Amino acid sequence: MVRFSNNIVGLLNILTFILSIPILIGGIWLSHRASSDCEKFLDTPMIALGVFLMLVSLAGLIGACCRVSWLLWIYLLVMFVLIVVLFCFTIFAFLVTNKGAGQALSGKGYKEYRLGDYSNWLQKRVNNTKNWRKIKSCLIDSNVCSSFSDEYKSDTVEQFYSEELSSLHSGCCKPSNDCNFTYVSPIVWNAQTGVVYTNPDCNAWANDPKVLCFNCGACKAGLLQSIKSDWKKVAVINIVFLVFLIIVYSVGCCAFRNNREDNYYGGYKGHY
Repeated sequence: MVRFSNNIVGLLNILTFILSIPILIGGIWLSHRASSDCEKFLDTPMIALGVFLMLVSLAGLIGACCRVSWLLWIYLLVMFVLIVVLFCFTIFAFLVTNKGAGQALSGKGYKEYRLGDYSNWLQKRVNNTKNWRKIKSCLIDSNVCSSFSDEYKSDTVEQFYSEELSSLHSGCCKPSNDCNFTYVSPIVWNAQTGVVYTNPDCNAWANDPKVLCFNCGACKAGLLQSIKSDWKKVAVINIVFLVFLIIVYSVGCCAFRNNREDNYYGGYKGHY
């Protein structure tokens, strides 16, 4: 008779298998309709995750319910590796996001962001030309600054300065405060003639909607601030997920022990 722990492992893996189906279908759908680097970046991880969850859940389901010890052993090994990887990633996420914050500006509702304030590891990722070209393509394709322009297009300069902008909007869609450009609209600013700027972001700015400040250090810093906030949330979720995985792993170990006992006594009885 299949024991309680085997039933629990089987039920959990049925749920995991069902979850893997829409993830896999979503990845395949994205791969067929991807028209930008942003979309192409998402499809492969989704397909890989879907296939991984499907295979692991099948191994756990068959191993627990059909008492196939070697499959359950593989399942437990994969679970152990997953726990270790998730634990290391959580620690890593906290370490690389412990630096960096927006700088408050006098008379402004928004903050500005400096690339040098963030961890060296994150800076290297966005300073890589190939990486940033893909990221910039994603930002343009997702209409980050187009939606920003539509949202604040009716603002006067005083109203605009009082807005609490997101880190991406502040870094990528408007020039740095150091430039002292003249406000025309949220994404149109006139530079002063004959001025030598010490901040290289001022020279990188253009009123072209596909340029704006996407080549600025402030835009990279704004992205890192957004990533920092997201990773902090992910790290907290990971802790909860880790506890869940450890519980599942413990139940799986009980099911594995049950299989060995059943196989042992089944083989023992077979001699009589």
